[in-house]
Amino acid sequence: MTTAHPEHSGTAHPEGPGPDVDVAIVGAGLAGVGLGARLRRAGRPGFTVLERADDVGGTWRDNVYPGVACDIPSALYSYSFLPQPAWSRVFAPGAEIHRYVRDVARSEGLGPHLRLGTGLTAARWDDDAAAWHLSTSRGPLTARVLVTAVGRLSEPRVPDIPGLGTFPGRMFHSARWDARSLDGLRVGVVGTGASAVQLVPEVAERAASVVVLQRTPPWVLPRGDRAYAPGEAPPDRAALAEEAEHLFDARVAGSAAEAVLREQARAHLHAQVPDPALRALLTPDYAVGCKRALFSDDWYPTLQRPHVTLEPSAPVAVEGSTVVSASGARYEVDVLVLATGFETTRPPFADLVTGRDGRTLAEHWADGMTSHASTVVHGFPNLFVLDGPNAGLGHHSALEVIEAQIGYVLGALDHLDATGGPLEVSAAAEVAYTREVDRLAAGTVWLRGGCRSWYVDERSGRLTLLWPGRASEFRARFGVFDPLPFAAEPSRAASP
Repeated sequence: MTTAHPEHSGTAHPEGPGPDVDVAIVGAGLAGVGLGARLRRAGRPGFTVLERADDVGGTWRDNVYPGVACDIPSALYSYSFLPQPAWSRVFAPGAEIHRYVRDVARSEGLGPHLRLGTGLTAARWDDDAAAWHLSTSRGPLTARVLVTAVGRLSEPRVPDIPGLGTFPGRMFHSARWDARSLDGLRVGVVGTGASAVQLVPEVAERAASVVVLQRTPPWVLPRGDRAYAPGEAPPDRAALAEEAEHLFDARVAGSAAEAVLREQARAHLHAQVPDPALRALLTPDYAVGCKRALFSDDWYPTLQRPHVTLEPSAPVAVEGSTVVSASGARYEVDVLVLATGFETTRPPFADLVTGRDGRTLAEHWADGMTSHASTVVHGFPNLFVLDGPNAGLGHHSALEVIEAQIGYVLGALDHLDATGGPLEVSAAAEVAYTREVDRLAAGTVWLRGGCRSWYVDERSGRLTLLWPGRASEFRARFGVFDPLPFAAEPSRAASP
């Protein structure tokens, strides 16, 4: 039986005016919707979810390019407390995942808590009121607790290419897909990451020609996707999770598991690309997993189609409808697709959040994102960051960490109720956790694999996006709240 918390129902406190809501959640993707569902189940109705778009779904709402799909087995890509037993394929299409998030929001009764079309424009901590003052596109709001759940794949990264803004044709980022027909058009695709590997084979079915501009080739492993047969029993989630955990062994630089994975990727490349010259252009010079490992059975075959060209260098200029590559090659295109990733290590939302003493989260993270337990930050009382510093996984489902963080937040709310708060992690705890993360990361392919990736902060050289360990270790340590790293009262010590 859940215990209700009427004093945090979003109404005024008996002793005087209180915050408008107990918990304000920013973002209605998998993290925000999951937290909202768990708050409802815990008898905590005093929350609101701010979402700048007009629908829930996050990444899976925004990314509608042809071929978009999950890149881990679907069975691992749903909440453990609300599993989806009827995925259509081993790797679910994006629209199906979006539908699942919408179904969860509806079935868990989140409708009254959603403020769609409402973007956060500023958040400032008020020491005297022990509350967060939020400015939104639809007016002000106060909350005892602020939770950011905006993810790391929400702000498209547009490369700084001279002349890009003067391109006369259709130009768009893969996360802002232009659904108009590509039939008979000349299409240029910038990038060879996860989105490009999925969309290029689909685009090649329609376009008159496709040129793929590659800065560095990705390692690609066999995908083995298929539709589930009618009546087929769903896969064993626990067994899949255990199998995924073993993949972490290959993220240890120089390990036997890394060598095995590299040979699997090489074998896939050799089996699908018989031309040694093309194969050389598609062979990475860094460790498998240093960048995000990709899975596809049609990427290599597509690059060998007669109307598809691989340009093994990045674009350096756009001159009218001509894309000029670093090699000097020039390509006339009608459509330019930027499959260039997202702003990950420097999240734009950090500029909007101001903590104690007037310091923004972006300023606190000037040398790279830091935290304690990948969820709380010194100098920012009653703030919880989901899917933030070192909260990603390079070998498993993101939901493994997200669900652990949700459990941590729920425990923190219970502690706040018991103590009155506010709740601020100590500077020492944040420094210690950051040092531990750096120590664990030092031996991984993410830092020793010889590549440049969006997992690593470009200024400090630190691994700031991924948890450098197994998902089971993170859940065991940070799936429940521990009050010991928190100061009894907010400290005025310098931040790390």
